[in-house]
Amino acid sequence: MSSRMIFLNLPVADLNRSKKFYEAVGWKVNQEFSDDNAACIVIDDNICVMLLTRQFFTTFSQRPVADTTEKTGASYGLALTSVAEVDALADAALSGGATEEVNADKRAQEEQVGMYSRTFLDPDGHQWEPFWMDYSGSR
Repeated sequence: MSSRMIFLNLPVADLNRSKKFYEAVGWKVNQEFSDDNAACIVIDDNICVMLLTRQFFTTFSQRPVADTTEKTGASYGLALTSVAEVDALADAALSGGATEEVNADKRAQEEQVGMYSRTFLDPDGHQWEPFWMDYSGSR
């Protein structure tokens, strides 16, 4: 395992619902780092999402927990290897209960620079943006 990893700590309203959603996306739950308050979702060897019950999440900060179903607090971009992989992940998320946000202006801007992305919101409103970018320098 790499010494450098990213762990996203996300507050969730219903831990079991959220675990099922992320498993439907195709990511795995690491049971070793999961309990009644938290679940570790493994995206790859260097990226994990820690789903934390809202109550447990309050122990991580003295500030109030944002309601991500009403406001955007962050957007999680995930670089993927192809347009097909972006579509597969977004489609799996939608099948698992996500909501897709489509911004035609953003898509047109991305297309001009050789980029493709889709945006989905998980059941707690956390915004994910899987994307592919043409790094070949041909643009």
